[in-house]
Amino acid sequence: MALDFAAGCVGGAAGVLVGHPFDTVKVRLQVQNVDKPLYRGTFHCFQSIIRQESALGLYKGIGSPMMGLTFINAIVFGVQGNTMRMLGRDTPLNQFLAGASAGAIQCVICCPMELAKTRMQMQGTGEKKSKRKMYKNSLDCLVRIYRKEGIRGINCGMVTTLVRETPGFGVYFLTYDVLTRSLGCEPEDPYMIPKLLFAGGMSGIASWISTYPVDVIKSRLQADGVGGVKHYNGIMDCVRKSVRKEGWRVFTRGLTSTLLRAFPVNATTFATVTLFLMYMRQGEECSIQGSEPQSVQLQPLQPQTQPTSM
Repeated sequence: MALDFAAGCVGGAAGVLVGHPFDTVKVRLQVQNVDKPLYRGTFHCFQSIIRQESALGLYKGIGSPMMGLTFINAIVFGVQGNTMRMLGRDTPLNQFLAGASAGAIQCVICCPMELAKTRMQMQGTGEKKSKRKMYKNSLDCLVRIYRKEGIRGINCGMVTTLVRETPGFGVYFLTYDVLTRSLGCEPEDPYMIPKLLFAGGMSGIASWISTYPVDVIKSRLQADGVGGVKHYNGIMDCVRKSVRKEGWRVFTRGLTSTLLRAFPVNATTFATVTLFLMYMRQGEECSIQGSEPQSVQLQPLQPQTQPTSM
């Protein structure tokens, strides 16, 4: 368990550093005012942030996922591993169930983390040097929200986070399991790393596509009130107003940047975690091939990071 935890932290940190700029672009596109849009699309948003806010603008809010990463990975790895042991058999269905369980439980940390991340990403939009910063950093953001709104404010977007993460993690684990079995990812395979990169990247894409509309609503709810005015009274009110004003295409806002981010982030994470675990366990488990086929053995070695916000 400790080894899985350490591997997940290393892999997750690599994923966050690789993917955070596109996450910032995604959030900006998801919540921008459609009447007065600042950005025309993914690449225009990317260029505008660099031009107006410098390259550091792309990394706004990164402190929150970096802080929450340790706790999220500890929960995910522990729950997924214990659930698989309870279920007994390493099957695609059990991978889905174990992933869904892990996704649901880690929402306790994920929701406040993403709330702070979203608020920080929206702060100082279009300003190279913010004249008035509402929040100093991610921790200050959470403290201020708690003082003003209490526990309910800290857990803003919890329901949508739960609806997104539960099936999202299930699809993530299932896709990775199916792809690694199909590709035959065995330790002695000279192409194992490219195969793991592909499997991890495609798992991230599949997970995001399956739950993306919910993520749009979650981002809008968590960013609501940043400018001082709240526009939504809840999930259904947000859905109704968004669809009425922007049509069903609203649920695809920021999808391009999300998919561009999903592949390298999850590919990097999987490769890092796998190599870390294989290296560390090489001395501990010299006779690993004595139990099950290698392609199956790789599955428990892959602690998954959050496909949502990392």
